[in-house]
Amino acid sequence: GLELSVNNHAADFTLSAELGPPISLSCLVHNSSQAEELLWYRGDGQVGLNEGNKVNVSNICISPVNESDNGVTFTCRLARDKSVQVSVILDVQFPPRLSGEETLHVEEEKDVTLTCNSKSNPQAQSTWYKDNHSLTLQQSHHELYQTSEIFQLSIRKVQKSDNGTYTCVVDSPLGKGTRDFHLIVEDKKPVFPTEAVIAAVVVVTLTILFGIVARRDKFFKVW
Repeated sequence: GLELSVNNHAADFTLSAELGPPISLSCLVHNSSQAEELLWYRGDGQVGLNEGNKVNVSNICISPVNESDNGVTFTCRLARDKSVQVSVILDVQFPPRLSGEETLHVEEEKDVTLTCNSKSNPQAQSTWYKDNHSLTLQQSHHELYQTSEIFQLSIRKVQKSDNGTYTCVVDSPLGKGTRDFHLIVEDKKPVFPTEAVIAAVVVVTLTILFGIVARRDKFFKVW
C-alpha cells in the first residue's frame, strides 16, 4: 500500500501554468510505517534537496516559470524503490514570441527563404503579409513550410517586384505576434566568363607555339 502523491495526485498528471508566478510541487509518502527518503528529478537530472526536505514529504518550487519549463517533466521517486513515483508535466502557456533575420539581401534570379521562428503555447496560426497586404501566393514562385516553431516563406528566382517588407503574423488565443522581414533584391551580377577566358588563353598559346614551329628554321639559322 505504500504510495506517493504530488499535489494530491496519486498518478501522473499535467499542470497548467502561466509565465512568471512560481509553482510549488509537494510530494508526500502515504501508508508508510518508517521514514522514507524522497528524490526529485527535472527531466533526467536529479534536483538538489536540503537535508530537511527529503523525508516523507518534500517540496520544490519553480520560480519564475518561463518558456523553457513548458513540457518539462518533474518526478518524485522513493529513494529505496524508484519504481514508486509520480510525475507532473508542466503545460506553460504563453503568447507568441517571434525571431528571425530582419533584413535579407538577395541577388535577382536567386532563391531566398524568410524564416520566422515562432514559439507559443497553445500553438498559433501564422500568416504572411507583404507591404501590409495579405500575400498572394503564386504557384512555383512561393512555397510555405511550417512546424510548431518555424514558419518559412520561400521565394523562387526572385524578381525586383519581390522587393518589400514581409510581415510574419502569428495569432494565438493569448495574443498576437508580428515580425517584419525586409527583402532587398539586388541587380544580378555579371558572371565572369571563366570558360571563355580559358579558351582564349589556350588559343593564344597554341597560336604562339604554331608560330614558333613555323619559323623554327629561321631561328636555327640565326643561332
